[in-house]
Amino acid sequence: MNSASPAADKHVRWHALSEEEALHQQSSSHVGLSSQEAQERLARYGENRLQRAQGRPWYRRLLAQFANILMLILLVAAVASFLLGHLIDAAAIVGVVVIIALIGFFQEGKAEQALDSIRHMLSPQANVLRDGKRTTVPAEALVPGDIVLIESGDRVPADVRLVEVRRLRTEEAALTGESVPVDKQAALVGENTDLAERNSMAFASTIVVQGNARGLVVATGAHTEIGKISELLRSVEKIKTPLLQQLDRAGRVLAVFILAAAGLTALLGTLIHQQPASDMFMAAVGLAVAAIPEGLPAIVTIGLALGVQRMAKRQAIIRRLPAVETLGSISTIFSDKTGTLTRNEMTAQAIWLADERFTIDGIGFVPEGGFHRVSLSQGALNTPIELKETPALTHFLHAGALCNDAELHCVEERYQVFGDPTEGAMVVASEKAGIVTQTIRQQYPRIDAIPFDSEYKYMATLHAMGETRRVFVKGAPDRIIEMCSQVATKEGEQPIEQAVWEARIQELSSQGLRVLAIADKTMEGQEPLDHQHVQTGLRLLGIIGLLDPPRQEAIEAVRRCQLAGIRPVMITGDHAATALAIAKQLGFSQTDKALTGREMEAMTDSELEAIILEVDVFARASPEHKLRLVKAMQARGGVCSMTGDGVNDGPALKRADVGVAMGIQGTEAAKDASEMVLADDNFATIVRAIEEGRKVYDNIRKTITFILPTNGAQGLAIMLAVLAGSTLPVTPLQALWVNMVVAITLGLALAFESGEKNLMQRKPRDPRAPLLDMFLLWRVVFVSTLLLVCVFGMFSGLVAQGGSVELARTGAVNMLVAGSAAYLINSRYLLNSTLSFQGIFGSKPVWLAIAVVMVLQFSFTYLPFMQFIFASEGLSFFHWCAILIMSMSVYVVIELEKAAWRRFSPDALIQ
Repeated sequence: MNSASPAADKHVRWHALSEEEALHQQSSSHVGLSSQEAQERLARYGENRLQRAQGRPWYRRLLAQFANILMLILLVAAVASFLLGHLIDAAAIVGVVVIIALIGFFQEGKAEQALDSIRHMLSPQANVLRDGKRTTVPAEALVPGDIVLIESGDRVPADVRLVEVRRLRTEEAALTGESVPVDKQAALVGENTDLAERNSMAFASTIVVQGNARGLVVATGAHTEIGKISELLRSVEKIKTPLLQQLDRAGRVLAVFILAAAGLTALLGTLIHQQPASDMFMAAVGLAVAAIPEGLPAIVTIGLALGVQRMAKRQAIIRRLPAVETLGSISTIFSDKTGTLTRNEMTAQAIWLADERFTIDGIGFVPEGGFHRVSLSQGALNTPIELKETPALTHFLHAGALCNDAELHCVEERYQVFGDPTEGAMVVASEKAGIVTQTIRQQYPRIDAIPFDSEYKYMATLHAMGETRRVFVKGAPDRIIEMCSQVATKEGEQPIEQAVWEARIQELSSQGLRVLAIADKTMEGQEPLDHQHVQTGLRLLGIIGLLDPPRQEAIEAVRRCQLAGIRPVMITGDHAATALAIAKQLGFSQTDKALTGREMEAMTDSELEAIILEVDVFARASPEHKLRLVKAMQARGGVCSMTGDGVNDGPALKRADVGVAMGIQGTEAAKDASEMVLADDNFATIVRAIEEGRKVYDNIRKTITFILPTNGAQGLAIMLAVLAGSTLPVTPLQALWVNMVVAITLGLALAFESGEKNLMQRKPRDPRAPLLDMFLLWRVVFVSTLLLVCVFGMFSGLVAQGGSVELARTGAVNMLVAGSAAYLINSRYLLNSTLSFQGIFGSKPVWLAIAVVMVLQFSFTYLPFMQFIFASEGLSFFHWCAILIMSMSVYVVIELEKAAWRRFSPDALIQ
């Protein structure tokens, strides 16, 4: 904050001021601030944000890189080498360990920065009144004096003095420790009231669990109550994922195996060949150094971080890194319909009154289009109608505009709906009929309201209409019809015939229209509006059909899901016929029937589990039903994601393997409960994220499968040399060089692979499957042996030709690196052939890495200071030709091995 503000004055007891006094203190009004005044206050008070809690100090992050058993083994080896007088070896080991640690250190810093940037993308939005109009701004742009509108599911964006409340309850556990939601009111409370009992206030970071309200912003940023006590500060999210934990466990097993092999090798070399103990100790050190994949953890972390960043660019924001791994295992996607599978551009298409039926022209939120009367007997369209000719339609549209919180504004020559798109469609329909919504709402002011609640499936508002008070109710048609005893007709009120209206609802729903019903009644007395006043005795005015067409990209995404063995399932609050019609357009497999919420409630858990795989559409479902569906699918062994946007979706989002919240329409409560947020609320984005998750895991497996054979070949070469009593083909120092070059340079290239063509044609990955299955273990052993033969062949050949040990070792090292470079091209596809232009030359990172390695190896071979450090000698042209031929042989043999797998084990291709 730049300077103190009234909001920051600790002596102002906002909860004890009346609404008008609070507005006066903040120099504001019920219609909020002007845009110019808001900008001036923002410059004066600063943004509405808190300083984030700092992560670990840099030196702790750096030291943490050494808390790894493989790194500790290397450090012990360095100390032992130093004590034995091998100073260059000791220095080199320490140098490589420091380089690896620095890579991990900087990469962890980048990962934390990436997560911070993702959190920034998730910053909440706030609905405010600016220039007398409702608009949406980033929460950081709120200033003292703003009038904010909050509703169920929102996170309160600042400390506000409530000025208008409709059954508001907030969850304040993060601030006060109160375990149950707190009822709020607009009336002031005593000056000395405790924080937990200041019911005239809503505090920053608390969550609205019921109702809605308008409030005056009185404190922002660090001046809010939660800012003062720092309970909004959060630590940096840990980047240790189950995959990295699995690697840690594998590292411990590998360390034990390597130490045992090194010790046994040194012991046998001493006992069998009577070699000096110091030499055998250095041989054991060399074996350990050669076999340890020092750079593997850093490269895996880089792969995960790259995946998260790529997903964010594709509108899928990962909030918790483990979700990257889980995405590859998803077998079922439970998806909301509206806005996710559909375009969320609700447009009123049909209105059915008791005696008349109308269609409406136009698509979208532009208030242009006419009304046509449909002959109920012939179904033919007549000429456009004038609104004055149809008082029943006028009353229906008035009711739809009044029992409504949405607003329509033209922003930068584009019409936008602020509020729920369904309510927005009704506002647009009224505007098409020439009804100015703002005027109607001023003419018939709202006295009280019951906000929409998924439990009740309706919204009700109470209005002053002359000398009478009238209630308007809109909601799910089956629920509204149950509450109606009469229907409005030209002849007056008549008893409602439920069967007739159910048939009409079915007809509109079968066309893919979402149907809402509107009813009214006169309310006697002066008591506040409550559920008991509307649940009986209503008069049905009519029903309205709203069109929300499927997203074109969702149709393609559903097809890709089915090819990938992933089952998309629709969950919607709409009528079953509407849901089935949309599901058929989207290409769902099982669209013969839909299971409704009532049918689910009548089922036991075991009955639901028995039918869960046979139904793709769940209609009239509430958020509470989502949790049962997730549990049922998981009981059948499925790994599922669940989409959600409301407060009540929280339990299902948490229970799902990957909870997916809507970034645009989703509440802050839903985002907090999720692992992933869709920045565009698009089903296709989920599918893209799954593809990205599969690719990340695939690339990590490729990287591990690529790096381990290099270590294995070096370790085996040293072990065999000791056991045979011959000269080591690779020194410990040279082994370190190879590990660093191969792991950090070549291995990193695989993290940038774009994914294989059949990636989305494979079955979902079994989350219980080991990282290194039998196939990959075979590949590691096979390639290790192949490289071992080449290294020994090159070393032995140069010695046999009379070359020095230094020359032979230089040839062996270059052979090992060149063979690894050839294997890198093989590793682009684990089983598919790379024998094509795309397979060999299709990755720029791979060839860039090979080019860098070539420069490094020429330096290793010919630069004098490198020759001094690593005891290397220059190779001749014929030596390089031999290395090239043997490297190409490695590539060809591995391609033949892959061809054998494809022929004799075709199922492996889709694993």
